[in-house]
Amino acid sequence: MRIVAGELRGRVLRAPGGAATRPTSEKVREAVFNILGPVEGDQVLDLFAGSGALGLEALSRGAAHATFVDAARPALIAIRGNLRELGVEQRATVIAGDAVAIAARHAPPAPWRLVFVDPPYRSDLATRAVLALPDERLSADAVVVIEHDRRNAPPDALGSLLRTDQRRYGDTLISFFKRSREEHRGVSA
Repeated sequence: MRIVAGELRGRVLRAPGGAATRPTSEKVREAVFNILGPVEGDQVLDLFAGSGALGLEALSRGAAHATFVDAARPALIAIRGNLRELGVEQRATVIAGDAVAIAARHAPPAPWRLVFVDPPYRSDLATRAVLALPDERLSADAVVVIEHDRRNAPPDALGSLLRTDQRRYGDTLISFFKRSREEHRGVSA
């Protein structure tokens, strides 16, 4: 598993051992970032981070800071090791714990512009985590990216966020959510 693009392009990432973590493939990460476009200066939240591949890809492409959240010890070890080996520890925060609870209470230094949510498949954790995020912790142009399987797709609306796109890569689906246009303009829906 390698970083796809940016200043760390080609660098190898370690993945947590065991079957509990399903790292996002290079093909899917490349497609996601092609859809997202430039991420320079962005604040990033990587929930259910696993290896941290999505947040690390964002840092490689110029994101200002990434917050990685996972509850599994092997994942936390892999994330911290990847940050250290890539030399980007100073641009990252690693939080151990329940992603839903942390989404609800952790206040970033600046609103998040990108939120990656990649929970275990066959769960409602993606929906619960996104609904737990307070609106004021997301920038006006925030994009929430949820990785899921076809049997466990999140609903089309998650609070003030609406699904704007969905792509399929084999068994993996990626849903993109943004604020509704009315919310984006500051008009209540």
